[in-house]
Amino acid sequence: MNKVLNVSAYRFVALPDAQAMRAPLLERALALGLRGTVLLAGEGINLFLAGDAAKVREFLALLRADPRLADLQAKESWSEAVPFGRMLVKFKHEIIRMNHPAIQPAQGRAPALDGPTLKRWLDQGHDDAGRPVVTLDTRNAFEVDYGTFAQAIDWRLAKFSDFPQALQQRIGELQGKTVVSFCTGGIRCEKAALVMREAGLPDVWQLEGGILKYFEETGGAHFEGTCFVFDEREALDPGLRPAP
Repeated sequence: MNKVLNVSAYRFVALPDAQAMRAPLLERALALGLRGTVLLAGEGINLFLAGDAAKVREFLALLRADPRLADLQAKESWSEAVPFGRMLVKFKHEIIRMNHPAIQPAQGRAPALDGPTLKRWLDQGHDDAGRPVVTLDTRNAFEVDYGTFAQAIDWRLAKFSDFPQALQQRIGELQGKTVVSFCTGGIRCEKAALVMREAGLPDVWQLEGGILKYFEETGGAHFEGTCFVFDEREALDPGLRPAP
């Protein structure tokens, strides 16, 4: 029986006291018996946690008590065992490294597209304005190899910080199209969408909540394979179950 709740969540928001938040959050997570990782930076928070459902939700409630994190949205899945070995809370310069300091998601997001709308666009082969739609995978190449959207653009990135240079070299592939960037949980495609808009692409969207939310909302239509996750489950199928 799957009794362990796994959650992933992130929010880009100014946290000038991020470093000071580390110790009290670690103390509370340990007291609740949770395992996983919480990343804190001046640009926001990114977390992956697992444990007893009530305890996980208690920790999320603690985070949301901070007005800056009140609308933190978590994606949920279940497993038989905790897929993390320990509990870590870390302070970083970025919650997802891009090395592109001009991109500040906390100051404004690119438009977000929900899973059912993307499914409908892929079903019909174009967006609501009649433009061709392409999906752009912003994950690392080894993650893409587990599974991705049918006919997704894959630039075989070795690491996410390679994305801006790859865009400069291959932006022509995206001209004249509606581009939907996607990743596992939404954090990378959010930064990627801002970089593309900065580069002058007018019709760019980010997939809200990434692949995991898309699975939850659509059952995985148009997605081929499984979604790699950075824990001991390794990959999830469209039913958000550990892949065999």
